[in-house]
Amino acid sequence: MDIRVRKINDDEQEYIEIGCHRRDDRINEMILFIKSRQGTVSGTKDEIRYEIPLVDIFYIESVDDRTFIYLEKECYESRRKLYEFEEVLSSRRFARISKSVIIDLMKITAIKPALNGRFSCLLKNGEEVIISRKYVPEIKEKLKG
Repeated sequence: MDIRVRKINDDEQEYIEIGCHRRDDRINEMILFIKSRQGTVSGTKDEIRYEIPLVDIFYIESVDDRTFIYLEKECYESRRKLYEFEEVLSSRRFARISKSVIIDLMKITAIKPALNGRFSCLLKNGEEVIISRKYVPEIKEKLKG
């Protein structure tokens, strides 16, 4: 399969076009992946509301009834509960890895065993988060596909 990228003018809308002989599982998987990377969520920082692109999110964490959205180097707060994020992001490449954390699986650099059946995730920004043993089988399954 040949992949072509063409630069367009700033005033043109970005688009993706797929040329194929027939639409099969491989093409449907590409379309699903592309759609999963679109969209935004709201977050606040210094009392200013921002729309945060999903592709920029590394993980979402709930601490003391507050929800935080972590990007590569920034953190925003959200009024949404973690279970609401889980519902909205379940069809995308996000997964719950503990009672208090949902992670973007595309931001994982490495996974290694930790203590007591848990695993440690190293993220592309250098942060490390723990996968609770309850969620390890589900994460392994999601990372296979």
